[in-house]
Amino acid sequence: MSNLYRLGIGMMMLNSKNKAFVAERKKPKNAWQMPQGGIEMNELPQDALLREAMEEIGTNNFHIITESSNWLKYDFPLKYKRKWFGGKYIGQKQKWFLLNFLGDDDEININTVGAEFVSWKWIDVNELEEMIVDFKKEMYRNIVSEFNTVILKDLK
Repeated sequence: MSNLYRLGIGMMMLNSKNKAFVAERKKPKNAWQMPQGGIEMNELPQDALLREAMEEIGTNNFHIITESSNWLKYDFPLKYKRKWFGGKYIGQKQKWFLLNFLGDDDEININTVGAEFVSWKWIDVNELEEMIVDFKKEMYRNIVSEFNTVILKDLK
């Protein structure tokens, strides 16, 4: 059953104010998410993280704080299952990373080759679930719940 899910990584990148990076996808309009991407054949999750960060946000100037204890998954909506990835997968199974962004905002570049995003911003971690597309809400709830213990500990 797990081969029905595309393996990938996700990144919750925090700035110095503990705000999370989110970007608006080109399609569908007004769909916001944290960066994520697939793991290529024989690629380790941390290597995929570094590659995807460069591909999607133009920087990997961050420190890995921790990674999710489990792989998290979500199913594609029925209307997209046949369109996305040639209908090969029913969803995605991802290892998530909590990152501390070390750079300045001007280092972030979403206008990379094959750009997926049209805009980006920093938001409060607890606002993530309300702005994410419905089919990812449960996964985001789990990510925030797990990473918030680390984030809140770092604030003390």
